[in-house]
Amino acid sequence: MQIALLQLTTGLDPAKNAETVSAMARAAAARGAEIIFTPEMTGLLDGKRARMLEAVHYADRDVTLAALQTVARDCKVWIALGSLAVRLNAETCANRSFLIDTNGAVVATYDKIHLFDVDLPSGERYRESASYAPGDKAVLATTPWGKLGLTICYDVRFPGLYRTLAKAGASLIAVPAAFTQTTGAAHWHTLLKARAIETSSFIIAAAQCGVHDDGRSTFGHSLVVGPWGDLIADGGASVDIIMAEIDVAAVNLARNRIPSLGHDRPYEMTIV
Repeated sequence: MQIALLQLTTGLDPAKNAETVSAMARAAAARGAEIIFTPEMTGLLDGKRARMLEAVHYADRDVTLAALQTVARDCKVWIALGSLAVRLNAETCANRSFLIDTNGAVVATYDKIHLFDVDLPSGERYRESASYAPGDKAVLATTPWGKLGLTICYDVRFPGLYRTLAKAGASLIAVPAAFTQTTGAAHWHTLLKARAIETSSFIIAAAQCGVHDDGRSTFGHSLVVGPWGDLIADGGASVDIIMAEIDVAAVNLARNRIPSLGHDRPYEMTIV
């Protein structure tokens, strides 16, 4: 299968962001992509809560979702929309992924389970829980190429979620992200390779990159990692369309070589 990852520097204007990602998605489809992956916060990236709440809408009014549904329908491609900030009520949003089929229909959604609340040594401070409600359901979606597990960014630090998805049948797992420069440089490649090896799955991670309108810097390096831990594609640090060809049959080959997904055993904890 031919896939594309869109690496973006999403800003504060949802209409402009929708126009940019739509044009890139159409270009990726013209280059042969069958399914296109976008990063976390594709439609709006803003760390200032009050301003963000003024700009976001309920999902049925989101301009980026509507635009990418049109692209999917026009170009007959699947789109894994990494995530959008969508309103739940006057004070709270969800960080939500959308899987769109070739008819432009949303066939699956996933709300980010693990929220990024942290004070980094660099002085950066993030409180995702101040604006977003956490999800409480793992999501596995059926595609023409196999089962796709949906996760978002900080989820990658919780390997149990990935093992759950793989044991339920995922051969592809999406990890759309807006990793900071600090944590990205230290952990991004290692975490994604680890999740691929542990689950014997393809990890597909479309990422934000560069300096954003709200002042933050994101790491980029959208990655495709194979089920044996092999690095198939790395998007570097700039806005780009990253194309990759993958063979889902490699998943069964890897799982037959190291069948660890079937080797879990119960155990008790002893503290001495």
